[in-house]
Amino acid sequence: MSYLNLSENLVPLTISKLMKLKAEGQKITSLTAYDASFAALFDQMGIEVILVGDSLGNVIQGHSSTIPVSIQEMAYHTACVARGVKRAFIIGDLPFASYTSTAEAVKNSALLMQSGAQMVKMEGGAHLCEMVEVLTHHGIPVCGHLGLTPQSVNTLGGFKVQGKSADAAKKILEDALALEAAGAQLLVLEAIPSTLGAQITQALKIPTIGIGAGPDCSGQVLVMHDALGAFPGRKPKFVKDFLAPTGTIEKAITLYIEEVKSGAFPAPEHCFVAN
Repeated sequence: MSYLNLSENLVPLTISKLMKLKAEGQKITSLTAYDASFAALFDQMGIEVILVGDSLGNVIQGHSSTIPVSIQEMAYHTACVARGVKRAFIIGDLPFASYTSTAEAVKNSALLMQSGAQMVKMEGGAHLCEMVEVLTHHGIPVCGHLGLTPQSVNTLGGFKVQGKSADAAKKILEDALALEAAGAQLLVLEAIPSTLGAQITQALKIPTIGIGAGPDCSGQVLVMHDALGAFPGRKPKFVKDFLAPTGTIEKAITLYIEEVKSGAFPAPEHCFVAN
């Protein structure tokens, strides 16, 4: 069964609609996409948020991290995705070192918005608050990203679960509240204990989108290649292959939507626990 009401298929989703879904307790479905064809398919199947992720550095370009991805490449893929979408809400990633100053953040965010994004995503905590305020003032909606932040993989010492200790969890919660107060309207939580994902989601008015952050987030996101069993290398704990049990991409996406909406995904085996 598809959760998409076909009569609403051509009504574009907005951040207000996503806020309403959270308020009503309806889970938000999200996948990454990097081209018009997959974006159109996900849009038609009923995916509500399409993230044009800098994960393209891994799954499209073959890099070991997202760090080599440029703002020009992000703008190109954002434009490709936007051409395929009629309904879904599009978020574009600001890549590594593209927001080292407020002026750079405004310039590069404007480029993504002009390419078709409806919101930009940036990784980091309270130190970004002034930047978030300025972007919001300029009419650029912001999605924060806390927990495991892939652009900081060298600082973090690898792709490690974050927020496992009480002090680390407290810092992530404080960062989440600060970003919301600064004007962020959405928050991605990656690779944190499920209990922390639930705590942050309850504390915020804005929706949270989890990827390895437990079932209590306002919604879930996966890299499309992971959801379709095409992940290179070691499979992260929070990944589930929806293609293997279904046999077609369309059925896989339908199953993903159903399991996110019902709360069946992520299951305990996809989640992390605190120390």
